[in-house]
Amino acid sequence: MASVFLYHVVGDLTVGKPEMVEFTENETLEAAIRAIGESTDCGIAVWKRRSVQKEKPEIRHQRFVGILNPLDIVAFLARDDCLSDQDKALKTPVSDVIVPDNTLLKEVDPATRLIDALEIMKHGVRRLLVPKSVGWRGMSKRFSILYNGKWLKNIDNNPNITIPNINRSSSSTPTTIIRDKYCCLSREDVIRFLIGCLGALAPLPLSSISSLGAINPNYCSIEASSPAIEAANKIPREPSAFAVVDPAPDGQHKIIGEISASKLWKCDYLAAAWALANLSAGQFVTGVEDNLSSRNLPDLVGGDGKSTENGGGDGGGRLIRQRTFSSRSTGFFNHNPSSQSFGVNRSMYRGRSVPLTCKTTSSLAAVMAQMLSHRATHVWVTEAANEDVLVGLVGYADILAAVTRPPATPIPESR
Repeated sequence: MASVFLYHVVGDLTVGKPEMVEFTENETLEAAIRAIGESTDCGIAVWKRRSVQKEKPEIRHQRFVGILNPLDIVAFLARDDCLSDQDKALKTPVSDVIVPDNTLLKEVDPATRLIDALEIMKHGVRRLLVPKSVGWRGMSKRFSILYNGKWLKNIDNNPNITIPNINRSSSSTPTTIIRDKYCCLSREDVIRFLIGCLGALAPLPLSSISSLGAINPNYCSIEASSPAIEAANKIPREPSAFAVVDPAPDGQHKIIGEISASKLWKCDYLAAAWALANLSAGQFVTGVEDNLSSRNLPDLVGGDGKSTENGGGDGGGRLIRQRTFSSRSTGFFNHNPSSQSFGVNRSMYRGRSVPLTCKTTSSLAAVMAQMLSHRATHVWVTEAANEDVLVGLVGYADILAAVTRPPATPIPESR
């Protein structure tokens, strides 16, 4: 097992991390959109409002509601009642939109071994809540024989098991835990730390994702000709993404784009919601420019609810701008709007509309670098011989599983 997992603790990853500010479920979607845009992660942790000033750790964990991501918001805003009154929809409490799941977060001690934290995250935990410390100088220590015990065997059957305090620092420097102040570690923080330790992970970083078993063949997809709103009916949790594909005659799927939380992170949420409700999946991922026929788009409406067409409205009311879904409003670049065939020529899909892909032969280090440089939660995997044919994806959990998986035992040669 790599020494980087054995000699480091969670506290080593919190250096420089800001103090966590709770976002409560009674806040509006409008506030959530601003918070997500300002966050360093594709999603925000949502909490119930604190009833007392000081609370026990178990009470804090009970207040955690779940993680809200951009796809959840866009899917909600794409509902008919929300499209008809967007101002009211933006005032909706976050509690009406978020899918509750308090298993996505776990509080751990700063002295928890990195290998223990990775085991927890492999089992579905996305955020680690770590108390802030005073006098922190790092708590890394040598591997303890206590790790080779019953706890590691039990975690596979019970991922919610309490972490034992077997990792306290032996440093002579006292470290005071501030229980009322926390920082939050995401899986991206862990991957970012690991990519700085590639030498300690050798030879895994240069091994292909296929040989490491890091490719997840269980992904969600939607055909380019299908309505994009189908993606809002059942949003996958891990990762929160759909591959937009063109089916080939031989049964294979050619990927042309994706509808995902990470792609919608910095978008115009109202424009994306209109597009999700009115366009096909293929049109959604390529963007639709402003030269569409006006009969396909909603009219401009004045603040008094009267149409501004033919002089309607008094001119004094606030105007709700026309919801054209363009490459500029979503971060997608221009494409050829006259083409009605999706996936035939991938050269027409440029910029952020192009799905982030790798090949089955790509190295683990390359995939990690792709995810971090694009701030993505996953990378789609295609065949080595044909970069259009989709075979699976690699997400955070797949990488964590690959780097912590025991090396395969070589099969002895027969004499």
